[in-house]
Amino acid sequence: MVPLHTVGFFLLFLLSFTPLVGPALALFMGIAFTWFFGNPMVALSSKASKWMLKVAVIGLGFNVNIYDVLEVGRSSIVLTIVSITAIIGLGEILTQLFRLNKNTGVLISFGTAICGGSAIAAMAPVIKAKEHEIAVALTVVFLLNAIGLMIFPSIGLYFGLSDQQFAVWAALAIHDTSSVVAAAATFSPLAVGIATTIKLTRAMWIIPYTALAGVFWKSEEKASIPLFIVGFLMAALCNTWFEQGYFLWQTLYAGAKHVLVATLFLIGAGVSRKILVETGWRPFAMAMILWIIVSSTLLLLIKDGYIS
Repeated sequence: MVPLHTVGFFLLFLLSFTPLVGPALALFMGIAFTWFFGNPMVALSSKASKWMLKVAVIGLGFNVNIYDVLEVGRSSIVLTIVSITAIIGLGEILTQLFRLNKNTGVLISFGTAICGGSAIAAMAPVIKAKEHEIAVALTVVFLLNAIGLMIFPSIGLYFGLSDQQFAVWAALAIHDTSSVVAAAATFSPLAVGIATTIKLTRAMWIIPYTALAGVFWKSEEKASIPLFIVGFLMAALCNTWFEQGYFLWQTLYAGAKHVLVATLFLIGAGVSRKILVETGWRPFAMAMILWIIVSSTLLLLIKDGYIS
């Protein structure tokens, strides 16, 4: 007989696919269930969340114009290089102040600067990070993702940000693509496409920065462009060049949004008390201070019109 809490977990997971559950609620349900009852499928839900996130991001591309992606990439080169380099530099300073392991600090800084878990996964083999260093960095980033998803829309409304302004802020200041898209979806439908495009364009900078890190670490490991980014670009191409398939593209896009919400439930279910205890306070404090400085600075620059 299947244990009752396993049935409950599966039912909540299925509920996350319905319009009754939004991104923030799905994440909260996952965290709450795990804290009170435990995650009955830790390995399976972790693996499923990674694949579902990739599928969701690809599906979101069916609502994006490829020329918008190219324009974002072209117009934001200077901002991207300056911001990523500054965040990594600040992260190095904070790593030393908090006396963190160097690899852990680099992974947290890189994840904050570009795109969370994907950036950490790409950088880890280049700097020869150990398993526990990767685990700590991923845990910290996922926790901050959860916080960002829940508080960013409210902050955006409080400061009267436009859809464009919020999308830019969320894409630059929230770590993972999943939480960027979810926060933007909570804020407004228009913000989703803009935020997704900016975030995935930024994610392409994983390659040059990991290549540069490889020079400093004298590593032979090479990073490659995550395949889900290629899938997103292909979906955007379909949406742009094959307008006759508009109904199909919009159907796939709508389905991707539901998959994303269910993914957030699984991500939330991966945040257990044990993980929090094992992580310790130093990596979390370092990452939190780095994130507060970055997000508040970006908010001020966007609000004052210096970043558009």
